[in-house]
Amino acid sequence: MSRPRPEPVQVVKQRRDAALRALVDGVPYMRFLGISFERHGDELTGLLSYSDKLIGNPMLPALHGGVTAAFLEFTAIVELSWSFLWKDIESGRLDPATISPGNLPRLPKTIDFTVDYLRSGLPRDAYARARVTRSGRRYASVQVEAWQDNRARPIAQAAAHFLMPQSAQS
Repeated sequence: MSRPRPEPVQVVKQRRDAALRALVDGVPYMRFLGISFERHGDELTGLLSYSDKLIGNPMLPALHGGVTAAFLEFTAIVELSWSFLWKDIESGRLDPATISPGNLPRLPKTIDFTVDYLRSGLPRDAYARARVTRSGRRYASVQVEAWQDNRARPIAQAAAHFLMPQSAQS
């Protein structure tokens, strides 16, 4: 008995990238802020592309605290969503071609979100990574940090708890 041939790596990469792009493009506020994600395997890095509209205090100038918090929260939500969608995409239960801005899987809902602002965000691109610390059928915990030029010097960090969507429950 022979094993089925694996899919070409480019096909797998395109499927994963399309699913991530659809997930991010489906949230208008993420598009407005200029948030995107880079994927390396199953690891995601959020990117907040600098724009003058993101400045909260033009005298410093510094990124608006609400923009920083939104960036952290979106990074946590996308990381958490990706962690449970990844298995469905890889197994073929979820076809990325069916994911579109009008047809998104249900996203986790924020229960609470605590941000620690560590230093002013400068007028430049920012990056963020999230780590799911607990993911159950009903509830998940995520830690996330954002930085600019040096990952060892984060500008903000957050701890979040989410209610998992019914579709993610097994």
